[in-house]
Amino acid sequence: MKQAKDSIGSKIVTLEEAKEIRKKLNAENKRVIFANGIFDILHGGHVSYLADAKALGDVLFLGVNSDESERRLKGEGRPICKEAERLEILSAIRFVDWIVLFNELTCENLLRNLVPDVHVKGTDYTVATIPEREVAQSLGIEVAVCGPPKENASRGIIATVAEKFCDAK
Repeated sequence: MKQAKDSIGSKIVTLEEAKEIRKKLNAENKRVIFANGIFDILHGGHVSYLADAKALGDVLFLGVNSDESERRLKGEGRPICKEAERLEILSAIRFVDWIVLFNELTCENLLRNLVPDVHVKGTDYTVATIPEREVAQSLGIEVAVCGPPKENASRGIIATVAEKFCDAK
């Protein structure tokens, strides 16, 4: 089993490794938080969301959509930042303990396998609109919304850059 280190990339684990880590954390009575997202262009809203999520417990697992699943969710032209780069950047965030890349459109499979204490989404959701809410609740997982009000998004940043770039020509 991998141990958390300060080196970039050491936080990235497979689902099987994550399951083993979760078993150990259960034995230690650690409160495990699970957050997920694409994080295509990392911005302050993402960082605040992850900091607030970590504040809810002892250990933060982060599920990150693969390039393939992002393309299916967001369309052609995405991702802007490839998964390897996104994982490297997210690994550098001190309050993210473990990262698992996933190919599905939702993180339901990760929730079923890790069974965290809390599943967290950002403020673009409410507790009632969290896509995985029913699965989480059926597993006894608390659902929560945290982070700052949704004021920025990767798609907005992309649109702003495109507008400024096109205006510069």
